[in-house]
Amino acid sequence: MEEKEKKILVIIPAYNEDESIVNVVKSMMEQAPQYDYLVVNDGSTDDTLKLCRKEKFRYLDLPINMGIGGAVQAGYIYACKNGYDIAVQMDGDGQHDVAYLEKLLEPIIADEADVVIGSRFLEKEGFQTSASRRAGINILSALIWITTGKRIKDVTSGYRAVNRMFIEIYSKDYPMDYPEPEAIVAAIMHLGRVREVPVQMRAREGGVSSITLKKSIYYMIKVTLAILVCRLSYGVRRGKRV
Repeated sequence: MEEKEKKILVIIPAYNEDESIVNVVKSMMEQAPQYDYLVVNDGSTDDTLKLCRKEKFRYLDLPINMGIGGAVQAGYIYACKNGYDIAVQMDGDGQHDVAYLEKLLEPIIADEADVVIGSRFLEKEGFQTSASRRAGINILSALIWITTGKRIKDVTSGYRAVNRMFIEIYSKDYPMDYPEPEAIVAAIMHLGRVREVPVQMRAREGGVSSITLKKSIYYMIKVTLAILVCRLSYGVRRGKRV
């Protein structure tokens, strides 16, 4: 199947992103008009929904805040029900550059990968996040390598693409809270071919990150336990020694 025949959806989860969502979607429409997009408004309390309506964007409005995992899964459910071949996750805060969308898609279109992650750390260009967060990412990367044997450098990147198989998998079962590292483990445990491609990211255009300093310790403990439970769970399901 050629690229032009693929049905591709870009999922844009957004929670209180009224400072950036218009620029994000308009960049998507201008630079990649050949792909469909869907803004998933995750119960925002600011003007995110109002702006989506005003600009006549394609959007899905969740009545309550489900968190990033719930918003992304809602996008996967939509993609699954509407017959998309590939789904891309792109944050609504302006950090992800549409210019790298083709790089994410190429390995899937060539049937070289099932899940493709846009990595800040392969070429170490663009916004690299803070030293403390980078240290946490390195710890989670090492944990995923220890538990699965797969080395992924940018385990918290929310800029990723998946094929039809993983649209179906993630539409049924997707981590709810800080889902990115756990979703990687789930992909590996489903025998998915996971690959990273280099991208450059930017600092947020507006709003605040959901991971504050106070939440950092909770984040590391929660995600570490979630990775271990995910690894054990899939190992037991397959009758493998873990």
